[in-house]
Amino acid sequence: MNTMYPSRTVLVCPAHEREKTAARLAADLGIARVGEPPRAPGWLVLVLTSERLQLQISAPDAPGAIWADFRAGRTGWRGRRAATGDEALARAAGARGGRRPQVIDATAGLGRDAFILAAIGCRVTLIERHPVVAALLADGLARAAAASGTAGVVDRMELIPGDAVSLLHDRAAEVVLVDPMHPPRRKSAAVKKEMRVFRELVGVDDDSERLLAAALAAARRRVVVKRPRGADPIAGPKPSGAVEGRSTRFDIYAGQAAERQ
Repeated sequence: MNTMYPSRTVLVCPAHEREKTAARLAADLGIARVGEPPRAPGWLVLVLTSERLQLQISAPDAPGAIWADFRAGRTGWRGRRAATGDEALARAAGARGGRRPQVIDATAGLGRDAFILAAIGCRVTLIERHPVVAALLADGLARAAAASGTAGVVDRMELIPGDAVSLLHDRAAEVVLVDPMHPPRRKSAAVKKEMRVFRELVGVDDDSERLLAAALAAARRRVVVKRPRGADPIAGPKPSGAVEGRSTRFDIYAGQAAERQ
């Protein structure tokens, strides 16, 4: 496993018909395949089932598995209603009237924000640096591409695994979206399931300032930084504005890129 990430991760494949896929995935990620999930705490387990690729923690109090899903749940619901224009993210990205900017999502994660922007008609390049998260995202995109209700949206989404700070040197877009790992909630005893799994996998996000600088240099119109509503902006230049939702704030910065492809 890449040494920049602190987790111990293994792959389990209970679906015998997907053995070849599992072998290729384990080799690509540089992780071991095991017959059963480890019982000892401190492991993250990728499980390739007959339906999907999912990730779970090995711990007595572990939350349930997470996976990328664009067809059901809250993400699917938001995608279906995104065209109403009632999305703070769309307003922050400048998707108003008939304008649908080209977007780079520099911290794609499981792709939810990118999917919302694609659902309203934006073309979105998704960059995800953690190889395990990128694998989950690629699996979710493949399943959505095979479904009639989401195939057209996914057609406007392109995944590029890799480090955004490096990749943004050679790319530009009207809008660059950045969603750093949010600081822990001080008053909450239980961190949201997905955030707990991601923290176990990725560790601490300590390069937000570098990422913001790279995003500013790559954005022709604006950079949108997603933050918890009460959190301070990222250290560095001050945002020129913000769009607030119930629990999230989108800080807006003027892009600095010249017109280039």
